[in-house]
Amino acid sequence: MVCIASLTRALLLLLRLRAAGGGGGGGVAAAAAVDARAFLRGRNGWRGLRVAAGGARMMLDSSSDSAAAAGQMQPQRRAAGAVACNAQDGGAGGYASGGWARGKRATMEDFYDVKLTEIDGQAVSLFGVFDGHGGPRAAEYLKENLFENLLKHPEFLTDTKLAIKSNAFRDDGSTASTAVLVGGHLYVANVGDSRAVVSKAGKAMALSEDHKPNRSDERKRIENAGGVVIWAGTWRVGGVLAMSRAFGNRLLKPFVVAEPEIQEELVNEDLECLVLASDGLWDVVENEEAVSLAKTEDLPESVARKLTEIAYSRGSADNITCIVVQFHHDKTEL
Repeated sequence: MVCIASLTRALLLLLRLRAAGGGGGGGVAAAAAVDARAFLRGRNGWRGLRVAAGGARMMLDSSSDSAAAAGQMQPQRRAAGAVACNAQDGGAGGYASGGWARGKRATMEDFYDVKLTEIDGQAVSLFGVFDGHGGPRAAEYLKENLFENLLKHPEFLTDTKLAIKSNAFRDDGSTASTAVLVGGHLYVANVGDSRAVVSKAGKAMALSEDHKPNRSDERKRIENAGGVVIWAGTWRVGGVLAMSRAFGNRLLKPFVVAEPEIQEELVNEDLECLVLASDGLWDVVENEEAVSLAKTEDLPESVARKLTEIAYSRGSADNITCIVVQFHHDKTEL
């Protein structure tokens, strides 16, 4: 069972509060939604999109359509274009990029989404990484619906009923690590063990905490709900799932919940970059190493490509997906 209502409700509330309050700040902003699909090259997908106006250039270097997720080969296709963009008052430009690799898995169950849009006249940028398990359907559902639902009228919550009642996700599940940039604020909402890390004043700082069964608060919550945490190669809920929160996994409810934890960060000159990634990256790459690379490379597509290559070369056994956002506060033209 997949229920995205709690995450979308929380994000929508934050966005409406921020839009009502206005505010300065910076970041990547645009006046129209952008489809993040890409072309496939071998096992890795790369797409370039230049947002030329208003001081922001954005590179979206990834692919997570169904064919790519299945690891199928398709003719190479390129999609690139420009979108009118307006930075917030006193704001900064930014670059963003994403990369993925199927890694050593037989199938690709990671998905991602990036959107640039407006809510009530307020420019909004949305980034999300969805790491599926037990099958790709739950992660693909989140990729296709989470931000779309968030950007609709409040009645969008009724659209989730079909998924809630469906048995399609009886075994499938997915994490969701999302970041919303609006005004001068960055909101990170996390469910599962994908992670969001920023570089702030030169130091790596995690904006999400992995939802693992051996986390003392998570273990207590699971046991209070009547569940058990068992060691089976690693700590697992019911000896099955190695994370304590996720979408889907209907057979493990109510122990595995989809309630997000949300952090807010002010976008100012101290905020240098953001890395959103699935655990295929974080299992073998430390937070400090990821943001250090993001700060030293000029282009985020280079960072995303290198991070996925590093994780693969170090033997990551999982799918690897990451989105890199670089904030440029001192540039008038990007």
